[in-house]
Amino acid sequence: MNKKSSTKTSSKQKRNNKKDFFDRVYSVVRKIPYGKVATYGDIAEVCGVRSAARTVGWALNGAKNSDLPCHRVVNRFGALTGRMHFGDYEIMEDLLRSEGVEFDDNGNVLLSKFLWKPEIQKKNKRHRKITTRR
Repeated sequence: MNKKSSTKTSSKQKRNNKKDFFDRVYSVVRKIPYGKVATYGDIAEVCGVRSAARTVGWALNGAKNSDLPCHRVVNRFGALTGRMHFGDYEIMEDLLRSEGVEFDDNGNVLLSKFLWKPEIQKKNKRHRKITTRR
């Protein structure tokens, strides 16, 4: 195999890996319960790469016009860092408040009360299933 074809393969693999990661992100976000929030980092961790919290944000930015509850994803402090992607700066907060989510005096979600943490349930080494923790 020459160098040029191996470069093409690795570029294609990178695109596939990115797509797979984004699909895992969407799967987790789809499971966030009404009235709860999850953090970018927790979603990244359950998708296999804890350090990819920023990539979770990129994935969600690409899905902002979907039916995913992207408004339920906040940063590790409960801040609404993705709010600028909803068109109106207040939409994300309004959606969360309409679900009964409460905020502190700094405008951060009360994570002690409203944080939902996805849980990994291992079937075997090759397949992981994402479940909810109650």
